[in-house]
Amino acid sequence: MKGTLNKIAKVRKMIDETGKDIRLEVDGGVNLSTIAEVAKAGADTFVAGSAIFGTDNYEDTITNLRAQIS
Repeated sequence: MKGTLNKIAKVRKMIDETGKDIRLEVDGGVNLSTIAEVAKAGADTFVAGSAIFGTDNYEDTITNLRAQIS
């Protein structure tokens, strides 16, 4: 995951240097234990399909994911 986080940070820096309002989405490997690190690295849009749909309570999972990045 560390290599991925470094790539996210590098891309975020490149985006920020353009001065444009561009969202950085991460799809894959996003779950309750990784989303905070992914956000800290610079992502601001997340695809967490398995992390949500693999649980019994989608609403609680989404609430917990949001709490990790707030």
